[in-house]
Amino acid sequence: MYAIIETGGKQYRVQEGDVLDVELLGSDQTVIFDKVLLVHDGKGPKVGLPYVPQCTVHAEMIGETKGPKVIAYKFKPCKNSRRTVGHRQRYSRVKITKIAAAG
Repeated sequence: MYAIIETGGKQYRVQEGDVLDVELLGSDQTVIFDKVLLVHDGKGPKVGLPYVPQCTVHAEMIGETKGPKVIAYKFKPCKNSRRTVGHRQRYSRVKITKIAAAG
């Protein structure tokens, strides 16, 4: 059984037991994703318009993590002008515990 969920403007394919990094969420210990786009239970897919009704994905918060460092470098020729800026995005690491599909 798997589902496709939407969170933080991105879509993820998840199964029970998966660990994934999503955009930073609150500090709750349990997270419920209710924006489920598709559920496949082994018999056939259920596609939502745009979301599958009465279907949720439950997850537990593991912690926070940071993504890879991204370097932005600006350079203007002939003007002795250069600037380097680094950024690391923060993510919430969650573990999928249950996919609850009605029907």
